Amino acid sequence: MHVSKSEIQVRYAETDQMGVVYHTNYLVWFEIGRTQLIEDLGFSYAGMEEEGVLSPVLDIHASYKKPVRYGQKAVIHTWIEKYDGLRVAYGYEIYDDQQDLCVTGTSSHICVKRENFRPISIKKYFPDWDKAYRLAKKQDAI
Repeated sequence: MHVSKSEIQVRYAETDQMGVVYHTNYLVWFEIGRTQLIEDLGFSYAGMEEEGVLSPVLDIHASYKKPVRYGQKAVIHTWIEKYDGLRVAYGYEIYDDQQDLCVTGTSSHICVKRENFRPISIKKYFPDWDKAYRLAKKQDAI
């Protein structure tokens, strides 16, 4: 399984009045992690969009364990949790600069044609992505 790592310097604008990262910012950080993972595998989300394909979120979940605060660094770990050739579920863990687990989550996506929002097969339209995702995904439990 390939795990991508992205580092974030927590900015003041991302925090609430208590200096704690506001909860919706973690979802933005998930996107940063997902984009980095795609680049690590040799692809570009922007390149996919240039071909008229979008990847909307079907479902997203976050579980908050410990706050990340202003001035800290956060590290986003991202991997492919599940992949079936049509849908992709990404897994996320966010750690603070003490290496404590702060947030876990998943997001599920499907690829669609931009003009009609109809789902497409990643395996058919992007065979290189399909191969890379199958090789990089989390192994199924036996």
